[in-house]
Amino acid sequence: MYFLLNLSLLDLGFISTTLPKSMANSLWNTRAISYGGCAAQIFFFLFFIVGEYCLLTVMSYDRYVAICKPLHYGTLLGSRACVRMAAAAWGSGFLYALLHTANTFSVPLCQGNALDQFFCEIPQILKLSCSDTYLREVWLIVVSAFLFLGCFVFIMLSYVQIFRAVLRIPSEQGRHKAFSTCLPHLVVVSLLTSTGIFAYVKPPSISSPSLDLVLAVLYSVVPPAVNPLIYSMRNQELKNAIRKVVAWMFFNTDKLPISVHK
Repeated sequence: MYFLLNLSLLDLGFISTTLPKSMANSLWNTRAISYGGCAAQIFFFLFFIVGEYCLLTVMSYDRYVAICKPLHYGTLLGSRACVRMAAAAWGSGFLYALLHTANTFSVPLCQGNALDQFFCEIPQILKLSCSDTYLREVWLIVVSAFLFLGCFVFIMLSYVQIFRAVLRIPSEQGRHKAFSTCLPHLVVVSLLTSTGIFAYVKPPSISSPSLDLVLAVLYSVVPPAVNPLIYSMRNQELKNAIRKVVAWMFFNTDKLPISVHK
């Protein structure tokens, strides 16, 4: 529950960094954002997304210990250890965001001030650069992609061990419960990793405004939006309530008729 609390806070900050400004611009029919606002948006966006990814990595280890080494859980993941790992995730996000933001806005820009995106994104800003100094930021992005891939490999290896342990559970109900707990987390991690890495390191030859927009939505909006739903679906009362609402919407014959007045 402690890790889920931190994940909820990161999700809230993650989605609040881009969507409110985008919605406000749509309502006022403008695409303007100040230079300082753009820098702040990039900083907080990277802070929350990297913090979330680090926390998802920690959560995979938490599940590995809980399922594969349950007798050692209290020793390996006590309250102090959980606080330290969560603080490390938040701290990693802060340092990463600070480094990337400072490096990005140290590059001179002379190709206009229009971004083909609904929020300030580093690859879009680098397209406005008029200097070869942007190459250091490109290399930083490539190294970051490999670091993210390393975290993803760690998560996958953790889940390989988890699934091996789950398959040895004699009870079918126990296996189903373990799989239903782990699979949603794995789907969210896979979506965030694949779309994020592809968005930042894809070849320029296949880049297009529509593709960039779809990828940006997939890695910046979908994961924080579906995370609360995924983890809430483990609550039986919520699942029953959703079933009742769906049944009422599609199978209720006592709905009031809709009349049209000419």
